[in-house]
Amino acid sequence: MPPTSPRRLSLQQIIEGQRRAAFVGRRAELDLYRRNFTLPPEDPRHRFVFHVRGNAGVGKTSLVREWREAAAEFGAVTASVDESADSVPDVLAAFAAQFAEQGYPLKALDRLLDIYRRALHEAAGQLAADNETPPAGPSAGALAAAQAGLIAAGAIPVVGALAGGIDPAVLARGAGGLRAVFGGRARLQEEARLLAEPIRVLSPVFVAEIDRVADTVPWVALFLDTYERTAPQLDRWVSDLLTPGRYGDLPANLVLTLAGQRRLDPVRWGDRSRLVADVPLGPFTEAESRQLLHGRGVVEEPVVREVLRLSGGLPVLVSTLATNPGAAGEANATAVERFLAGESDPVRRAAALACALPRRFDEDLVAVAVAAPQDGPYAVPELYNWLHELPFVAERHSGRSRYHAVVRAPMLRLQRTGSPQRWKATHDRLAEAFEARRDAAGEGIDPERLWAEQQWRRAALEVLYHRLCARPRTALPEALRAGISLCDQRPYRARHWAQIIAEAGEDADDAVLREWGRDLLAAVTDHGPRPTAALGLLLTRAELTDRDRAAALVVRAWDRFRAGELDAALSDHGRAIAVDPRCERAHQGRAVILRSLGRYEEALADLDRAEEIAPAWAWAVRERGETYRRMGRLEEALTVLDRAHALNPSDAVPLGSRGLVRHGLGRHEDALDDFDRAIALWPEYAWALVRRSRVRTALGDPVGALADLDRAEELTPGRAGTEGERGEVYRATGRYGEAVACYDRALALNPDYAWAHGSRALALEALGRLAEARAALDRALELDPSYGWAREHRERLEATGEP
Repeated sequence: MPPTSPRRLSLQQIIEGQRRAAFVGRRAELDLYRRNFTLPPEDPRHRFVFHVRGNAGVGKTSLVREWREAAAEFGAVTASVDESADSVPDVLAAFAAQFAEQGYPLKALDRLLDIYRRALHEAAGQLAADNETPPAGPSAGALAAAQAGLIAAGAIPVVGALAGGIDPAVLARGAGGLRAVFGGRARLQEEARLLAEPIRVLSPVFVAEIDRVADTVPWVALFLDTYERTAPQLDRWVSDLLTPGRYGDLPANLVLTLAGQRRLDPVRWGDRSRLVADVPLGPFTEAESRQLLHGRGVVEEPVVREVLRLSGGLPVLVSTLATNPGAAGEANATAVERFLAGESDPVRRAAALACALPRRFDEDLVAVAVAAPQDGPYAVPELYNWLHELPFVAERHSGRSRYHAVVRAPMLRLQRTGSPQRWKATHDRLAEAFEARRDAAGEGIDPERLWAEQQWRRAALEVLYHRLCARPRTALPEALRAGISLCDQRPYRARHWAQIIAEAGEDADDAVLREWGRDLLAAVTDHGPRPTAALGLLLTRAELTDRDRAAALVVRAWDRFRAGELDAALSDHGRAIAVDPRCERAHQGRAVILRSLGRYEEALADLDRAEEIAPAWAWAVRERGETYRRMGRLEEALTVLDRAHALNPSDAVPLGSRGLVRHGLGRHEDALDDFDRAIALWPEYAWALVRRSRVRTALGDPVGALADLDRAEELTPGRAGTEGERGEVYRATGRYGEAVACYDRALALNPDYAWAHGSRALALEALGRLAEARAALDRALELDPSYGWAREHRERLEATGEP
């Protein structure tokens, strides 16, 4: 038999080997990290946390890569994340995926993460569309519990556009907090708490899984790179992991590495100094710089000295200048000229400079930035490929390539100061290109949901960036107006908007933009997913039109309404109307708040005005129909909801409301048809599924009713109303014991659910448990003294005189 051929290395393995062979310097830092693995965890010299810090370009990421390889050499299972994972669930998902790739799946954690993503996504859509608003705000305790979970989720936006988008007060309202909205039958209590407090639920499972893996391997090494960007979202969690008794006991053979630009927060880390090895990373020493230069063949002393002077020892600059060191006599050459000193072709040099202007680029954006003629010496694909040969280009061929920040900054300065006209013209072309992408991404999407679409949002933010860079002062009002819309639709994305303004301020060297960006970032960071502070800045400092000011007030009013701040919300709507009396959204929003307070006539007056301003606005018509329904004016509600449906036949919500009205009028077949059509338009419409179950029960179809409730529970696990409706189905079919059990589960989720107390009383009466039935009706009336139905049945039971 021929000898077995050795396994060939992959291309990636060869490239990685070459990269590691080219790594120079940082010997002391490498030795420090390696030595730590030779010390047992009990040794006082052993460190459980390494924090490598330093300015951009000093080589933190390269050192972290070397440390990870070193840890693997000592038998460690390793996992690493950077700023792309900027929330706790994102970090845990990335760690779990990397552990699985190494043969150590974290199955329990993966299961919870899957449940979290699915349930949060489904719940967000349901809550955003739920047209039922209870008459009173959430209790203080429920709101606090909901906010505790959701502010964390919003500050660390996990599931793309959804993690912070569910307003905590919406979840808490009238249902005893987040658990009441999402909790479920006994087997679903874990999911309820997961959605209420994702960090508190996921972290102990993560710790337990890591501990399990650590029992089978010598070491576990975790790395969080670019920590200066993720610390606002992750630092408290990382610190809490190390707190005894917080999330469980971490294994002693775990080594955690943080890599960022700034020192660790002394408030959180001050008393943990004995755990942490602080590794400040400065520029290369002269010896290290010379080692890199000699390794690249740059040995002539005058050239070496010039590179040392121009780079300042910054590794990314030393590496770039080592590739093209230039002539020693060019004493006044700028750093940018040094980056490209080895490239004499003017087309390529111009392309490299132009492609610094977009924050990220693909081949199409190269064509826009360069504006190369079709008959030019280089085709765009060739230029695009050549750019990826440059040592300072990161995320190559990803469609989102970018220059290293240390290299991009001087390139931007050179172009901004060297040719202001070209600077503006290029940014204008890039803005137009992103406008085209934005408009294409928005085709067929409801304008009220554009900021929720990732592709549209990304392109829209890039439009703002390039407009601000081209004309800072004239583009600022447009950028601020965009922030109002973003805060309306996706408030937890306001950080990205504020960051765009701050970056444009730096890149365009404009003090006004820098100040706006700094202050907006501070407002967003300090207040989590709530946009109130950012909107307050706009209202007090921005030069807004009356229409824009009214829009900002309306957005802030809705935020305050969802938080249960009804007086403040009414005030903001009133101010919006004073500023712009023709603001239909302000009239409609105030009507919703007034309706929730039982002030129906005032609500109708506002809806009159909203419809007078915008007769064809389906939302105002729909709210009128809903108001009539809650007032018990079912015939009028039916007429109005007919009109709302005619104005927007693709909207499922008016059909759902009309179905409930028809059911109330005893027109069960018509109601069933409405619910069928609503659910066909929106299969995840859980609210309509629950209400359709009522209709099916009335039509003698308990099997169909239970199927609807099962599906609703899948979509929005554990809502108290779903369990209450299940109890109604069982009660209607004479299964009174099962009905009582369902009502009990509903009340466990929401003890203040007056309707469930009343219905439970009738099931108890049917079982002959009259004293308990009276107590249940008493509790219902205690919670809702205006509950006439419960009062009638309580008086009936009292009249019987039976014990």
